[in-house]
Amino acid sequence: MLYFFSVIPEFHKYTVIDIIEYMKHTWWVVILLTLLTSCTDKQTKKELRTHQAAALTQTYINQKKNERAAAIERYVKQLPLEQKIAQMFIENLEGCTSFRSYETVDAMTGNGDKTPLVAGGYLFFSYNIAPDRKQMQDYIKSIREYCDSYAIIQPYLSVDQEGGWVTRLKKLNPKLPSNEQVAAAYDVAGTYSLYSEQAAGMKDLGFDMNLAPVVEVCTDDNAEFLDGRSFGDLNKVIRYGTACINAYENNGIATVIKHFPGNTNTDPHTGLPEITLSKDELMKSIESFRELVKLNPAVVLMSHARTSAIDPGVPACLSKVWVTDILRNEFGYNGLIFSDDIFMGALADNGYPPEVAAVRAVEAGVDCIMTSEKRFGRAGAVLYKKAKEDYDFEKKIDAAVLRIIKYKLEAGLIDEAEIR
Repeated sequence: MLYFFSVIPEFHKYTVIDIIEYMKHTWWVVILLTLLTSCTDKQTKKELRTHQAAALTQTYINQKKNERAAAIERYVKQLPLEQKIAQMFIENLEGCTSFRSYETVDAMTGNGDKTPLVAGGYLFFSYNIAPDRKQMQDYIKSIREYCDSYAIIQPYLSVDQEGGWVTRLKKLNPKLPSNEQVAAAYDVAGTYSLYSEQAAGMKDLGFDMNLAPVVEVCTDDNAEFLDGRSFGDLNKVIRYGTACINAYENNGIATVIKHFPGNTNTDPHTGLPEITLSKDELMKSIESFRELVKLNPAVVLMSHARTSAIDPGVPACLSKVWVTDILRNEFGYNGLIFSDDIFMGALADNGYPPEVAAVRAVEAGVDCIMTSEKRFGRAGAVLYKKAKEDYDFEKKIDAAVLRIIKYKLEAGLIDEAEIR
């Protein structure tokens, strides 16, 4: 007690009652401080345990990610070359009732192998769309069953369901306005609902990929060709493009944003678009793609356009500068990159027949080559021969197939157990 009195400031100035009151309050402070210190200590220990648990969890997650990545690499490595190359094509298909392959592996390898040759993906045109939902579902089911029966990797099944005049499912899905009409009539929330409804209908039919949306900014140089397929200016393209991509992707339909790095009023089905903007103007014109790839859409579709300011004279889908240096490295896009149709007049009539275009596309860094034809064996044979002779080319094929297999795992087209 004497010690206590000695530490009270000038205690001799106070009465005994004052000192007792002081002691009452001081003890409460001491008790409170003790409790707080104890709580803080307990809280610190709890936080430490929480951080340690989080660190262990993250370590476990990283370990599993690394194990999965290694398993995917092993899976791709053991695939025969002809199967790898088949994964790198998306082609058209016959009819709308029952599926079968019209080529065998022999068309690519020349080794007499009569195993059916099935592409990594299929593109449905108007004549592949059945007149009613049941027949459409049965047709798609026949594709799945055919692949299962031959132990073939399931393809992704895509359709051009943009809206407006590019609406393949107009008889089967709810009406879908063009991008231009959507931007004029809907707010962002309404846009998300609109495209979510479309995604649900597509998923129910059996599709898993939509070759949409067009995310080119509309200008005087491309308005005639796009004809309502653009949402409008840069701000609208980013806002409505974001809603569209998220709506489809969140509802199980992969999006394919297009056409990078743009088009002109020249129709690439018949001619080669030439974009003559300066480099600064050109980079500004593709700002929508730079922003929207941050959403991780499943695919970016390259255009056939040539750009005078960047890698002049080379169609974008065959340009390493556009595909790898800009889209992959500068923009940081890690998803799949498709070429546009290599049978379009833009390439075929300008020194790039399909077999040449296929090689150039792979060299540029394209993952999947689109063809409107119903057979890809001939173009595949050129890739097969070159891969056998060129180790670096074979490595490019492996890198592309690795991305394709990763996508198919995420999309549920390959069972996780198959790669273990």
